[in-house]
Amino acid sequence: MRMTVQLDLPREAGSVPTVRRMLRSALAVLHIDRDAQDDLEIAITEACSNVVRHANGAENFEVSLDVADHHCSIDVRDTGDGFDPEAVGGHTDASNESGRGLFLIKALGENVRMHSVPRRGSLIHFEKSFA
Repeated sequence: MRMTVQLDLPREAGSVPTVRRMLRSALAVLHIDRDAQDDLEIAITEACSNVVRHANGAENFEVSLDVADHHCSIDVRDTGDGFDPEAVGGHTDASNESGRGLFLIKALGENVRMHSVPRRGSLIHFEKSFA
């Protein structure tokens, strides 16, 4: 079984738990193990929270999920001001407030990619394989 979902959400704090609940429901339907669910919930929460906090200039943001029996792929896109992935994502621990979300996404996800263009937006992509 495979489930693909694309959401266009307002850039506001209330969108974050909505995305988390939708992900949790999709993973539960596919009987994905709880540890993988927890990792993905934390990672998607961080990615969406970063958009809400930092994507100045964007009114909405988009979340795409592709969930199958053994794999999940997530994209979070915005049309905000953008960021320098090297400047904020280069931390090697979670002790620094700035970039902590990106550190967690990298630690909990696989094949993490970040792309950002000034004044054109950002994309954070990550995946997770299931046993």
